[in-house]
Amino acid sequence: MPAYNEVAVITPSAQETLRTLDQFGWDYEVVVVDDGSLDGTLETLEQLARWHGRIVVARNRENFGKGRALKKGFRATSGELVAFLDCDLDLHPAQVKTLYEVMERTGADVVIGAKRHPESRVDYPWHRSLISNVYFFLIKILFGLPIRDTQTGLKLFRREVLAKIFPKMLVKRYAFDLELLALAHHYGYTIAQAPVALKSTRYQHRIRLLDIFHTFWDTMAIWYRLRILRWYDRPLRRRR
Repeated sequence: MPAYNEVAVITPSAQETLRTLDQFGWDYEVVVVDDGSLDGTLETLEQLARWHGRIVVARNRENFGKGRALKKGFRATSGELVAFLDCDLDLHPAQVKTLYEVMERTGADVVIGAKRHPESRVDYPWHRSLISNVYFFLIKILFGLPIRDTQTGLKLFRREVLAKIFPKMLVKRYAFDLELLALAHHYGYTIAQAPVALKSTRYQHRIRLLDIFHTFWDTMAIWYRLRILRWYDRPLRRRR
């Protein structure tokens, strides 16, 4: 669960996540990554961790973006299954169980929540929906992924998938989810989709054209590395 300047919501979000997962009877941990917050998020998280032993706090000293935060959080996990969840809880943590059930039923290596799934219930601003649809068709043309969505924050992975893919990833912010799923498909991992219930609470602000540009730029860079350079198939260099 990545968090950046979330002091206003992180306590109720963490408490709701813990309460929900406790009901399932799972052995779990909630790794929350403070991505260089400036508003007291880190201090609040440290207090929560002292209160509840299942909370693990990781930290980036600077704000590097969602992608790097999730990679940092993965290094702090210990489970064989790893779920991604946004801290605003627009996607309620109870839906992790839905993804888990799909994984058990299908044997998939990755299960993603998909807003475009026919059974999904989505309350989403029209302008976000429009941009999401345009981006979906662009991704379909460029990558041919057998999925309906890449951007929904709720995802479930077998640990081995992230262990293989994360060291190869370069995108830290705008097209992180795309790079992750494109590589999972490229390396032969199976991806299943699950319906989600999404109630948008924080996406009413105007979309910045600069964000759209960066997303498009990162997307084309991923395509170039994957299709032209074949960069992702090269062996990793060992760090000295």
